This record gives sequence, structure tokens and C-alpha cells, in this order.
Amino acid sequence: MEKIRRSTVRQLLAEGAQAVGSKVDVKGWVRTRRGNKNVQFVALNDGSTIKNLQIVLDLSKFDDEALKPVTTGSSIHVQGTLVASQGKGQSVEVQADELEVYGTADPATYPLQKKGHTLEFLREKAHLRPRTNTFGAVLRIRHALAYAIHKFFNDKGFYYFHTPLITASDCEGAGAQFQVTTLPLDSLPLNEEGRPDYTQDFFGKMASLTVSGQLEGELGATALGCIYTFGPTFRAENSNTPRHLSEFWMIEPEMAFYEIEDNMDLAEEFIKYCINYALEHCKDDIDFLAEHFDKDLVERLRFVVDNDFVRLPYTEGVRILEESGRKFEFPVYWGVDLASEHERYLVEEHFKRPVILTDYPKEIKAFYMKLNDDGKTVRAMDVLFPKIGEIIGGSQREESYDKLQGRIDELGLTGMEWYLDTRRYGTVPHSGFGLGFERLVLFVTGMQNIRDVIPFPRYPNNCEY
Repeated sequence: MEKIRRSTVRQLLAEGAQAVGSKVDVKGWVRTRRGNKNVQFVALNDGSTIKNLQIVLDLSKFDDEALKPVTTGSSIHVQGTLVASQGKGQSVEVQADELEVYGTADPATYPLQKKGHTLEFLREKAHLRPRTNTFGAVLRIRHALAYAIHKFFNDKGFYYFHTPLITASDCEGAGAQFQVTTLPLDSLPLNEEGRPDYTQDFFGKMASLTVSGQLEGELGATALGCIYTFGPTFRAENSNTPRHLSEFWMIEPEMAFYEIEDNMDLAEEFIKYCINYALEHCKDDIDFLAEHFDKDLVERLRFVVDNDFVRLPYTEGVRILEESGRKFEFPVYWGVDLASEHERYLVEEHFKRPVILTDYPKEIKAFYMKLNDDGKTVRAMDVLFPKIGEIIGGSQREESYDKLQGRIDELGLTGMEWYLDTRRYGTVPHSGFGLGFERLVLFVTGMQNIRDVIPFPRYPNNCEY
């Protein structure tokens, strides 16, 4: 073939009429092929856009044998002339002059045929599902949101801080961690108490995959001022729900000299920025998902971007729920950890705006949150969204050494001396929050199951690929 610089489908469709008449080189995968005895039409997609580029194959140039392997799923290389399209749905198409088949896909065995497939079926084919329109759209939006996150924090002067994936601490005190060990499981060395002897393990102590980078992130914030983490985290809870994964990504900013009000301001600005970025840069993909999965998607995204968030103390939120007259599945009372149905009622029905709930009872929040003067509540903040409930959780951190040590002793936590050093030496007011990346992608795409917004989901009894 003649040496022509390759163009992506996205580039050619964007150039449109301006490029008509030019020689082009395109490569991609066949979505469909149709036609008659004189001409064949191939819908070509290369992953750069939800849209396909039509390739026109004049049968006076290509014989049946050359076109035989051009089936759904096969990969091809085409050179030809970009022309104005005569059909509906596209402005330009390629009149093919030369065709090369890179790889075939046997129609009898290729799982992704033209017919629609259920999301459940596609989860069983997670290695191939990125080739579908739905998952191509989801993954392009996921990329755009990841870029937006880095851009937002970089432009605000934050530093990207890498926290460890292997840790000896449990940030949440939950105990549901994946253990990391090199000890031989079929012949564990035991100590005098008959328990595994971790002094013989790789790190000389028990180690696990991290559930959060927050505590280490605080170390970075007390040196660099404002940092954010963005990396994988792991939880070994046996949760088979549409909102839980065993491996997921977290964004956790930590800011020195930020109090709770500054933290809420940043969280609101941040989440609006990310959603706005997706609306501006992923319109075709969002429109596709709205058409096929969630007709209210764009309206819901605009709802978040266009409204100021309500800021409401937990105590007031509980009062509203108790007086609502609504019969909830889970009971509401002061001191309960609110369920998603309670959070969504406040957002979708009572205020009709996103809500930041603050000042939670200390018993239902983590040990590191700053105690309020009432001695009963802490300066926590949860951002609540329509359809999803909590999407961000954060707090002002306890900067008092004595109070933090008291909470650690109260809960019986150990190995926290390094964390307490941030309060021993030059302590400052500081705050932070965590956003589960997949929760954000779930909200922006309108998908219903969190397993459908990560390329290769990990959950109980599933660790394929």
C-alpha cells in the first residue's frame, strides 16, 4: 500500500467536508458489513469515538475471495478517498481503493455479534466487552474523568502523591483487608503461641493491601501543603452488590490549613469540575448511554452542576427524615449510619439538590476525625448525590495530639506512632476527603452496576484475566 499517514475515525469525522477528496489511511475493527452484488458497506470502528466510519467497497475492485474474511470482529486496513456520504447518519465515507485484512473473526465463534447482548453476558466476556459500543463509551468517559481529576488538582497547585499499596496499617479499622505474604501456606511457620510467625515473612510483620492512602497522604500534606492520591485500593469484604468492588480506585486529597468549610468548598468545586469536563468532552458517549440506558442522564448531570449544594448537619437531616412520614426499609434515629435510601430522600425529594451532610456522631465515624465542642459529633462531611447516595466522604482531621491519642486508645489501635508524629511536630488544622473513582464513573455514565465501569472487575469468586 502507498505510504499515507494513518487517520483515526474521530479525526476524519471531525474534519468532515474540509477533508473531502483527500487520500486517507484507516485501520480498525469491522462492526457490520452489508450490501448487494455491486457494492458492500463496512462500518469501521477504531475505538477513538462511539461513531463508525463507513467504508464503501466497489465490487468491481474487490472480488468475493478478498472480502470473505471481512466479517464482524475482523481487523482491516483500508486506503481510499474520503468523499461526501450519500447516506444518512454520516457526513463522509471512504471509497476504498485497497484493502488488507489483519485478523479474521470466525462468525461461528466470535461472541460479539451484531445482535444486542445483556450486560450480564458481557461481564462473562470482560476481555472482549471493551469492543462494544457501550463499554467503549464507558471507558472513554473513564479516561476523560481521570484526566480531569489530574488537571483540576494540578491547576490548583496540588501535588500528586504516591502512597503505598502494601501496608501494615488499617486506615478504617475495618479489618477486611487482603493479606500479603510469602510464607508457605501449606507449612506455615508458627510462633510459641501457635500462630503464624510473621517475623519470618518478607516484611517481618503482617502486611496487607491498602484500603486507603489517607493516613500516608496526611504525611504528604504536612510537608507539601496540598496533595492528592489517585490509585488502586483493596477491600476484602464479601459484598456481592451493584455498588461494591474488591479492587477499585480512590482519589484522596489532603490539605494542610484547611478547615471543614474549606474542605466542603473544594469537594463541591471538584465534583462539579469533573462532571462539567465530561459533559463538554464526552458528549457523543454520554448521549449514547442516555439513549440506551438512562434517558434522564444528562438532566441529572446538569442538576448537579447547576445547583449549589445544601449544607446540612446530620442532626437536622435525621429530624427531616423522622418527620417525613416516609416508611423507610431501614429505621431512622439519631446515631444510625444513614442508608442510601435516607440519603437519596434528602437529595431527590426534600431538597431537590445535592447535599453535604456534616457533624456526624463520633461513634459511626473514623478515629481521625476532629471532635466538635459538644463531645458527641465530629467534623465529618459526606457529599450526597441523586440516585447514588454518598459519593464523597471526608472530614477535618483531628490535629490535637491528646485527643487523637485518646481515640486511638479508646479503639485499641496499635502501630500508630508514625501517624501521631504529625501531631507531635508542627501540627496544623488539616482536612481531606475520599472519592471512589468508580462511583464517579457510575454516576456520569448512568450505568447501574459498578462492575460495568471498570475494565476488569474484581469481586467475590471473580478474578479472571
